[in-house]
Amino acid sequence: MNIPVVKLGVVAVSRDCFPIALSQNRRAKLVETYRKAGGEIVEINTIIENEVDAMKALDELKANEVNALVVYLGNFGPEGPETLLAQKFDGPVMFAAAAEESMSILASDRGDAYCGMLNASYNIGIRGLKVYLPEYPVGTANEVAAMIAEFEPIARVIIGVKNLKIITFGPRPQDFLACNAPIKPLYDLGVSVQENSELDLLAAYKAHEGDKRIDAIVKDMAQELGDGNKMPGILPRLAQFEATLLDWVEQNKGASKYVAMANKCWPAFQPQFGFEPCYVNSRLASRLMPVACEVDIYGALTEYIIACATGIAPTLLDINNTVPQDLYDADIKGKYDYKINETFMGFHCGNTPMCHLTKGTMKYQLIQKRALEPDPAEPDITRGTLEGDIKPGKITFFRLQSAADATLHSYIAEGEVLPVATRSFGGIGIFAIPEMNRFYRHVLIEKRYPHHGGVAFAPVGKVLYEVLKYLGVGDIAFNQPKGMLYKTENPFA
Repeated sequence: MNIPVVKLGVVAVSRDCFPIALSQNRRAKLVETYRKAGGEIVEINTIIENEVDAMKALDELKANEVNALVVYLGNFGPEGPETLLAQKFDGPVMFAAAAEESMSILASDRGDAYCGMLNASYNIGIRGLKVYLPEYPVGTANEVAAMIAEFEPIARVIIGVKNLKIITFGPRPQDFLACNAPIKPLYDLGVSVQENSELDLLAAYKAHEGDKRIDAIVKDMAQELGDGNKMPGILPRLAQFEATLLDWVEQNKGASKYVAMANKCWPAFQPQFGFEPCYVNSRLASRLMPVACEVDIYGALTEYIIACATGIAPTLLDINNTVPQDLYDADIKGKYDYKINETFMGFHCGNTPMCHLTKGTMKYQLIQKRALEPDPAEPDITRGTLEGDIKPGKITFFRLQSAADATLHSYIAEGEVLPVATRSFGGIGIFAIPEMNRFYRHVLIEKRYPHHGGVAFAPVGKVLYEVLKYLGVGDIAFNQPKGMLYKTENPFA
């Protein structure tokens, strides 16, 4: 597993002038409800009334190997001890509070957690804590259980990012300066970076010649490709490269638990290695170990966040080209509720995993062949791309990026891949995002984002937004609806 397994724990709190039984009973009901819905959560026995209780609860959390904490206000709660627990807990924390169940308890057993959450939020602030607060963090057992279910993927991302190493093989391309973002913000997030040279990778690749695993990897590749295995002669080279990358990861992850990669892939790569690395990159992404193209370090982080948020293989695509008018008129207009400038094609050479393609086929990289193998003979060193149209379905376009001043910025835009043939090459799809034209101008261009965008194959904008808030990203852009002007948008246009 290259993404964390979240082990949730719930700690109930009680202000000492309120009945402790309120918190005990409400916690038990919450745990029962969450488990009935199919979730797993550790019920911590200690109820926190004071700081000594907070330390006891912390010990109990550690003993149960809990890595994501729910602090539950069964009644008003003691704001000091409960936030002390959050401060000392080494992992993501969520706060939620109990609603009053019925009018029968109002006479003497009212919990007042609605009020207690206000005091908790104040103390969260003065301690400088980062916690997850649901949109409306007070509810019944059923409602709080649903909040915890939403917290789990958020927690998975936070744990993953803080235990991630991004391994790169560079240098970053000269003509892709957008990929040359400052790396200090990565360390601020807890991400480690190990930058290596292409020569390191080439030496490691040559050392794997004749590796005993190559035949088995070739067989696995052929099985995955099926009818798309149009260039079987390139598979042994690709299999050798896959074994090289996997060994490098195991030998270099060090103190980190999880790894993503960002690797140089042209133009010297093809003549020296003898293939395109795209298909291998797609296979590692399908194992939730993304490999970003063109040494795009923030692209690798973006893909890894998507993998943790969804549990689904991500991809990284160029926000590439417009949809021609004749294609729009023939296949989109009148069939799908999008204007032509709300559509575009997302493309990359062949790094999108097989599971996301309508019919993945092993091919050669057309653009690279023009430059590196210009004669009309059969391609050799430009083979290795996995190409095909991307399957239709809901998606989220997302990127986390450092600006030149080392501040973090991000965008999130939900949309879909349309079930329309692209008639083009590479791993490619026709994407549709509401108000894409304005988003393109006033976010992507105005804020100087690079051409790479991460694709989550699910509508996960809500999860990603909460993750970014938790990570302290102040600028989170989205595709604003019509009538909601961007700061740079001309109101008279």
